[in-house]
Amino acid sequence: MSFRDKVIYQVYPKSFYDSDGDGIGDIRGVIEKIPYIASLGVDMVWFNPFYVSPQNDNGYDVADYYRVNPDMGTMADVEELIARLKEHGIEVMLDMVLNHVSTDHEWFQRALAGEKEYQDFFYLREGKADGSYPTNWESKFGGPAWENFGDTDLFYLHLYDRTQADLNWHNPRVRQELYKVVNFWLDKGVRGLRFDVLNVIGKAEFLEDAAPGVVDKSLYTDTPRVHTWIQEMHRETFGRCDYKVTVGEMSSTTIENSIGYTNPENNELDMVFSFHHLKVDYLDGQKWTKTDFDFPLLKHLLNDWAMGMQAGKGWNALFWNNHDQPRAINRFGDPVNFHAESATMLATVMHLQRGTPYIYQGEEIGMVDPSYENMSDYVDVEALNAYKELLAEGVNEANAFEIVASKARDNSRTPMQWSNAANAGFTSGDPWLRPTDFEQINVAAEEKNGKILPYYKQLIALRKAHPVIARGSYAPYELDHESVYAYVREHDGARLLVINNFYGEPTEFPLDEEFLHGRVVISNYPDPVLEENLQLQPYQSLAILI
Repeated sequence: MSFRDKVIYQVYPKSFYDSDGDGIGDIRGVIEKIPYIASLGVDMVWFNPFYVSPQNDNGYDVADYYRVNPDMGTMADVEELIARLKEHGIEVMLDMVLNHVSTDHEWFQRALAGEKEYQDFFYLREGKADGSYPTNWESKFGGPAWENFGDTDLFYLHLYDRTQADLNWHNPRVRQELYKVVNFWLDKGVRGLRFDVLNVIGKAEFLEDAAPGVVDKSLYTDTPRVHTWIQEMHRETFGRCDYKVTVGEMSSTTIENSIGYTNPENNELDMVFSFHHLKVDYLDGQKWTKTDFDFPLLKHLLNDWAMGMQAGKGWNALFWNNHDQPRAINRFGDPVNFHAESATMLATVMHLQRGTPYIYQGEEIGMVDPSYENMSDYVDVEALNAYKELLAEGVNEANAFEIVASKARDNSRTPMQWSNAANAGFTSGDPWLRPTDFEQINVAAEEKNGKILPYYKQLIALRKAHPVIARGSYAPYELDHESVYAYVREHDGARLLVINNFYGEPTEFPLDEEFLHGRVVISNYPDPVLEENLQLQPYQSLAILI
């Protein structure tokens, strides 16, 4: 089965299910829930990092790529997980965090101890003559991107948290060590690889200042050498496997570069995550703001990426939600008045698109952002830093909290809601992050008489039943409609029209005559009537096959 035919489910292990009552999800907890995962019909599970880590960035600060963090389990647990999932025809995808390591990692500690060989593993630079940092780059988590290197006169680069030291990919030894990591996990039976922030590995050897007052991501993003190094990694690692799926997380990327990353002729990756469509509720492009989403912009971004990647033989990873994003239903739907309708509409948009759909845990039961009341509920370093910066900019506490509450990564990291029991049935202990709103929204309720979970299962089954979904071309349909995003998929004579009302009011939508006699293969409202002026209900989605 090709990566084009698959549906991938994302598990954030720390928040999935806690088997031992310590308040933290673990590998044995995932094993216990394999029957649930299998019931969805998915083909692969992507697991966020469970390597040894001090957890300053929830596991993306890796201290040992070859061992499992003790609070998550053991290597034997992971081996059992891989084998048990495989019994259900489900493969495992792991996160490869190869741009940086934790400052607790042996490589960094040996560099600190003065070993020149390991100092060359990192971007160590002298400060400027005036005592300032080597460059004016900013960390993506706030503040300068440089930190003092022990008691030396040097600084080390960290594009993310100060405990995440960027690796120097110019050093062939670094690249070979990282390829060993990839091959180690492939040898364990892992067949999916998700590469974290991969398009920032290509920083120059000689680092330059950005223009004053400008955050110039082009200095370290999507540089030509990224393609060169991914091609090398392909040759040295996963390119040797017949059956694998690779996806790169590409921050601030372009369609042109993403075609390069995913065109099969280039021997790089199968697909990319891009994030432009999830920035349409950023005021003036700034994340830590609060504003309504720009629907015309959202539509045109989805369309441009679908058309552009198709034209260049590239491939998109399709998603609304992940561990770094607030819940999409809060951003683009109406969880209060049209909970099931807006959840299923958003699912339809992605699952019937050209690309490979990803489902983030809890999305399939309509989980929403938590109802937190103050900053003490949040634990993520990015959210805490953003709150401090907003206050420093003069934003009052109430508004700063409202902004952070709308954009925090912790919104999607709250525990999976299994039931209406204490702590959502996630743990018998004190959960690491407090769940809310689980009395009505939980797996047990959805399995009993829900509307969202069965709909997700139907979407997954449709992809397996109709090649037009997995293999078909994409074209927009009535792109300028004020409240609807629609598109047509086509393959071997089959045509599928997908219609999605993004608003909580009814609307009319023109239907070409050819579709009036088609078959509705899915709808989130019962018994839709096909007519020339189609009457769409709030957040209605349907797909018509001819």
